[in-house]
Amino acid sequence: MPAAARIRPLDLFTREEWERLSARNGWMGPLLVLHGWVIIAGAIALSAWSLWFLPVSIMLIGARQLGLTILMHDAAHGALHPNAKVNDFLGHWLCGAPMGGHLKAYRAYHLTHHKYVQQAEDPDLILSKPFPVTRTSLRRKILRDLTGQTFLKQRGNQFANAFGLGLRKGPGAENRAQSAREAVIPMLITNAVILGVLIALGLWWAYFVLWLLPMATWMMLVTRLRNIAEHAVLPDHDDPMRYARTTLTNPLEGLLIAPYWVNYHCEHHMFMHTPCYRLAGIHRALAAKGVTQKMEVQRGYVRVLSMAASRPEAIAA
Repeated sequence: MPAAARIRPLDLFTREEWERLSARNGWMGPLLVLHGWVIIAGAIALSAWSLWFLPVSIMLIGARQLGLTILMHDAAHGALHPNAKVNDFLGHWLCGAPMGGHLKAYRAYHLTHHKYVQQAEDPDLILSKPFPVTRTSLRRKILRDLTGQTFLKQRGNQFANAFGLGLRKGPGAENRAQSAREAVIPMLITNAVILGVLIALGLWWAYFVLWLLPMATWMMLVTRLRNIAEHAVLPDHDDPMRYARTTLTNPLEGLLIAPYWVNYHCEHHMFMHTPCYRLAGIHRALAAKGVTQKMEVQRGYVRVLSMAASRPEAIAA
């Protein structure tokens, strides 16, 4: 199947406008990575001071863990830093690896998603194709996320593949095992460092309660919400302005659900190598030109979830 149609920036902006809107800043990517880790450290310190803040800390940390994977996503597009080696080091070791991501493998996978978005060859189609579902089905998914079942299944499969446990033989089996090992080993290394730092601070328990627990619960939930909002229940899979959805957020949603401008996903698919910190400005420029009226834009995650859970219970499979 041919690649999905693309929009050229100069079809919508003058060259001068686009150069200003898409300009890269060599400091911004590293500062965002630092910002993510500072929020995580601050949230750990908050609950170490008083366990009354534990629910807030779990949400803050889980959202920032997602945020670090979003910055890995930027690195996959070469947009986290102008220097390729710095870009890949930050994206892999400080963003993806602690959560079990592997930049090189993710880059190949993700660029295929962009090339064939919403077509049969899109590897992410499995995430959006089942929608809409019933409210009951969506509640079950959310419950699995918040109780750690989704995390245990995903990480369990990853570790089983990495160590050859229960791996089905056949074409590509060894490649899958090698790919899993390449993700699991950096995850173990980075998590050992995190555990070591917390032990040195006298907070060994925080590794389990304030690192693994947010990753296993809130991060899983907000990752699902992100996936639903980005590509589920789209009105037109053939329009390059509607391959993806932009979800306008309030500050609380930005803090706890959609960090680092991940909600501007339609703009990201239109201009996929643009750094995440430029997407909000591009959205405003497109709105000023009246272009956003042609795009798939919704206001708030409640609205998107309502659309995703709009299948009547009576016809559930």
